[in-house]
Amino acid sequence: MGVDPTQFLSPPFITPDLPGIGGEIKVRPVHFVVEEIPLYDPAGDGEHVYVRLVREGWTTRALERRLAELFDLRDVDVGSAGLKDKHARATQTFSLLLRDLDEETVAQRIRDVLPVEVLWVRRHRNKLRVGHLLGNRFRVVVVDPAPQALARTLPVVQFLRAHGLPNYYGGQRFGVRGDNARKGREALFGRGPRKRWLRRFLLSAYQSALFNVWLAERVERGWFERLLTGDVAKKTDTGGLFDVVDAAVELPRFQRGEITYTGPIYGSRMRWAGGEPGQLERRVMEDAGVTSEMLHRARLDGSRRVARLLLDDLSVEPHAEGLLFTFTLPKGAYATTLLREFMKLDVSGE
Repeated sequence: MGVDPTQFLSPPFITPDLPGIGGEIKVRPVHFVVEEIPLYDPAGDGEHVYVRLVREGWTTRALERRLAELFDLRDVDVGSAGLKDKHARATQTFSLLLRDLDEETVAQRIRDVLPVEVLWVRRHRNKLRVGHLLGNRFRVVVVDPAPQALARTLPVVQFLRAHGLPNYYGGQRFGVRGDNARKGREALFGRGPRKRWLRRFLLSAYQSALFNVWLAERVERGWFERLLTGDVAKKTDTGGLFDVVDAAVELPRFQRGEITYTGPIYGSRMRWAGGEPGQLERRVMEDAGVTSEMLHRARLDGSRRVARLLLDDLSVEPHAEGLLFTFTLPKGAYATTLLREFMKLDVSGE
């Protein structure tokens, strides 16, 4: 059995009974402002140069390639912590393997050639790699929302701050009409492209689709706000994983936001949940027709992903062109997943 693409492209809202505001996002880049929150500060010495800049109109990969050309580097000598959308106004950091150039020369060369704002340049001892960030701060304007939109947002804000948000992957993760996820499924079944990087990209999209299917089922079962015996939980301060042996014992920590449960990024070495949560994880995989042998053959190790997000700083206020949403999300979470709860539309762009 395949996976119904609507299950991962349009997963259930957590606020289905609260009316939406409609509107549009990213009419202009300044309407979608995202700022990386670094995992660490540069040490001040080392063979890599970290460049903190603000850019519009570039994909992260395109800017990485342009920086490599500018300094005559290999593509692998340029690093970044995460992808940012082309149509956003993004503040992010790149690392360049430059042993000999001083920081001011690096900054000036970038300013002279590229249409970006350089905030600072500092040295560090290692390359910046994907995941080397804590999260992202967002300032998003929803343009032309429905009448009385602000009033409509208030109960949604209250609900999400009290109960949390499902950490679905955004629709842009899966490509147009879910094509990347479907091609990833074909690759898992041995019918995908030969290029290794493309296969990995498509396989990852399909893993994300299966996670969305699992989380949608958990929401539908009424398990979203529940910690269950058998869950694989994560400590929100240290990131450590542990098995929930007795949900009643761990419930106070769950209610205080000190721990949360995680969901499956399916792979041959993934840590499985036990009890009822584990049964659900296995059923989703079986319903998709996926086997452990397939995952092993595709060299997908698997991992766990936080499934419930807490939104302590979510706020909404009037804006000249609509409404301004400000919030912070941990790395890997999608702003569009949050915004769709307010707009009651499936939106894209990160």
